[in-house]
Amino acid sequence: MSAGWVAGCVRARALVRSRMDTGVARRLAACGSLAEALHLLAATPYGANIRRDPTLAAAQHEVAGTLLWDLRVLAGWLPRDGVRLMRTLGGWFEIANVDELLQSIAGRPAGPEFRLGALATAWPRLAQATSTGELRTALAASAWQDPGQQTAWAIRLGMRVRWTARIAELGEPAGTWAAGAATLLVAGERFISGRAAEPEVMGGALRLLGPAAAGAATLGELTGSLPARARWVLAGITSPDGLWRAETALMARVERDGLRLLHAPGLDSGVVLGAVAVMACHAWRIRAALELAARGGTPVEAYGELG
Repeated sequence: MSAGWVAGCVRARALVRSRMDTGVARRLAACGSLAEALHLLAATPYGANIRRDPTLAAAQHEVAGTLLWDLRVLAGWLPRDGVRLMRTLGGWFEIANVDELLQSIAGRPAGPEFRLGALATAWPRLAQATSTGELRTALAASAWQDPGQQTAWAIRLGMRVRWTARIAELGEPAGTWAAGAATLLVAGERFISGRAAEPEVMGGALRLLGPAAAGAATLGELTGSLPARARWVLAGITSPDGLWRAETALMARVERDGLRLLHAPGLDSGVVLGAVAVMACHAWRIRAALELAARGGTPVEAYGELG
């Protein structure tokens, strides 16, 4: 094991310790307003960059931005292979930037972009696109590959599908996380949006799940068609209205596996993968808690649905 991996693993564990106040999200969710929640958040590491009286979207962006900064710091301690790992894991932020770019291309207000630094896969080139056609061409020439169509819908979905495939290439347990995420993408398209799982756009997800997933007419049929490493995410879900609980189950699985990797003996890429998983889940929970607070808060018992 190289000195870079040793230093990176030590830094990864330290970052998790600095972030992991496991009760803060629960306290945020119980707040009666966004302003009250942000006052509480200000005393945490996530509150350092929160501007005065932000909107919910702006506050959630800054929470995610704090996570991104931690990933960039961690990447600086890792050897070259570690940086490639961090680029893959940080793909969500590039997807989020493209979402905002698509808003701009469509002539609608766009939110701020995330500053990716060394974690960018193709963002400097993608950011130059002025149409969905140019954006599709730029994606096709990058690790994101061709999204299959040049509509905004296809680009958004195609990037998410490709991200699951890139995560799956990391091996287990990331492959199981990716299969669960791909299942939610297919289920959301088929049973919430009412669209078919078009192979040219969703081929990467279908390769993880098996071809039968594309033809499932009901959520039950989809569950029955899935391999074991994907089926678990829909356990107990009987209708599309319950798919949000499947997302919660996915994040709980990622966090549980991440903690196991983080505390495993040795100093290797598994520790870094575990640290990123745990920090990402914590940030996701903080963002969800802020949304609950903005809606007027929720009883502690209800917050249990988020873990």
